[in-house]
Amino acid sequence: MDPSCSGSGDKPIAMLVDDDLKVREAMSNLLNSVGIETILFSSAREVLEAKLPDRPSCFVLDVRMPGLSGLDLQRHLQANGIETPIVFLTGHGDIAMSVEAMKAGAVDFLTKPVRDQTFLDAVSNAIANDIARREATLAARKHADNYETLTQRERQVLRLVVGGSLNKQIAFELGISEITVKLHRSNMMKKMHANSITQLFAAWQSLPESVRRGDE
Repeated sequence: MDPSCSGSGDKPIAMLVDDDLKVREAMSNLLNSVGIETILFSSAREVLEAKLPDRPSCFVLDVRMPGLSGLDLQRHLQANGIETPIVFLTGHGDIAMSVEAMKAGAVDFLTKPVRDQTFLDAVSNAIANDIARREATLAARKHADNYETLTQRERQVLRLVVGGSLNKQIAFELGISEITVKLHRSNMMKKMHANSITQLFAAWQSLPESVRRGDE
């Protein structure tokens, strides 16, 4: 790996994987010029052996490289649960390759030569996707933690509320008074940090499928 990583913290970073040093450096210089930090790899194997940064990021992969190809690397990353967005940039691409890459979740498939702005837009879009993914993951984790604080009765009320039941219907379903339903519902909303049914439903949808199926 080229010793080319500037800065730290939570700033976005692009990981450039290409066996051509001049290409790596040209991409890095362009991205650095607009404030996007970079790490440079000369092969897919280097990526698999490296400790990748835990920060908003994306990969820019060449397709054809000695050893593992960019498409091979994409499959390895997915197999290891690495969801970092990928932009392919290659001088040897064809329709079949682009279809395979996009079906596997690549954000973009660019063919050299490519306009600087087109490249920058693709990388910026990929990083924006990663930021959104990370935010959604963090929110889902918080919602799951909040759910764990609910009593069994509050969980029952939650399930019925998101299912569209009114307080009167919930009371009948659970065999309790409507006043008791309102108390459980109020406590549940506070614990889930939801100020509206819309927020509650969004939190519910982010919970693991096993929870939403009732397999707890």
